[in-house]
Amino acid sequence: MFTSLRLINFKAWEDTGTIALKPVTVLLGTNSSGKSSLIQSLLLLKQTAQSPDRSTHLNLGGDEISDLFNFGSFDDVLKRGTRSPREFSIRFAFETHASSQVNAGQFSCSYRQAATGATVIQELALSTGEHRFRAVRKEKENYAIFADNRRPCAKDNHLAPERSIAFPAAAIVALGNKGTLVEDLSLTLRRELENICYLGPFRRKPERDYVWNKTVPGQIESDGHRTIDVLLAGALNKDSKHNEILQGISHWLARMRVADKLTIKQLGRSSHYEIMVHKDGVAANLRDVGIGIPLILPVLVAGYFAPPGSTVILEEPEIHLHPLAQSVLAEFFVTLSRSRHVQFIVETHSEHLFRRMQTLIARRETTVEQIAMLFVERVADNAILRKLKVDEFGRVSNWPQYFFGDALGETREQARLMLARQQK
Repeated sequence: MFTSLRLINFKAWEDTGTIALKPVTVLLGTNSSGKSSLIQSLLLLKQTAQSPDRSTHLNLGGDEISDLFNFGSFDDVLKRGTRSPREFSIRFAFETHASSQVNAGQFSCSYRQAATGATVIQELALSTGEHRFRAVRKEKENYAIFADNRRPCAKDNHLAPERSIAFPAAAIVALGNKGTLVEDLSLTLRRELENICYLGPFRRKPERDYVWNKTVPGQIESDGHRTIDVLLAGALNKDSKHNEILQGISHWLARMRVADKLTIKQLGRSSHYEIMVHKDGVAANLRDVGIGIPLILPVLVAGYFAPPGSTVILEEPEIHLHPLAQSVLAEFFVTLSRSRHVQFIVETHSEHLFRRMQTLIARRETTVEQIAMLFVERVADNAILRKLKVDEFGRVSNWPQYFFGDALGETREQARLMLARQQK
């Protein structure tokens, strides 16, 4: 789980300051304000950590099959107007749920542009407990390795960091008995980044039937691809978790009042299956129901499929859902973050989701320590972040005016017009 994030000169952000991330973090704000940049910073590191080329410093994307985003060039990531040094940085802190030699740590990496135009690491710092390890670029391809802020223990052109999160073998050797700790730290970092599940706002339409090849997919893709594979594997594999995902999703669809349940129907004796949606005694193929159910399915499946301790990042999960269903999404995030130890970082424009989150706090079904609600706005060329101050009754004391419209003002105006007509 990521516990904090800070961006400097990254896209719309000059400096976010240290942002506290909670088990459920809700990002709100106007269009093109910088919300997505917060999410993209972690996804940029995820696709770098998964790069097949270990010598890569930062994978800005371009491979439509394996990359989450195409960030373009160094100048497309660097905040406009940044002067010397032309450098951006990403920092975060994390805690791990899995058994590991490293239970918590911090990551900090700054990037510059080399004379060749490539994006290179200027300084990588990894720390856990009282130990801090750095790789600092001196000139061209030469890097110096530091341990616990002492004098450099090595300097050479074979010490460049790998995939933004790891020290090379030569650096591990130079660090002596602390080399193993650095390896464990890098491995934990990689696991945290790889366990990010990301769903974007554009998701696939459903098929009429699906083929199951008796395997479990490694992850759900950003457009929701592999969602049904996860459902089929969970329902058709006869293990201790048989049907857990399908039953859980049926429960939330019923709470949202969009369906009573989901079932899986085999077509003859083939390996083809239909996803059936049951509502008011009628069963229909997933392809034949409204678009809301197919679009929310990846969100619900991700919550159950993500490994405990991992992070699910969602952009506009409420797309094509009616107001009640949007409200229930807040309950879904709070419930699964607690029961499955899954972190949710949610970018949304839904007033109904936000209002239900306030109600859950007032009901004491969650607390302000478990929820972070952040508002992002644009002032001139800078993105500005405001942490919404929420009390134990869910009330916000520093809410930006008119972001969700002026419901009270609308009601007042309707009453005024009704009274004026009656007087006439």
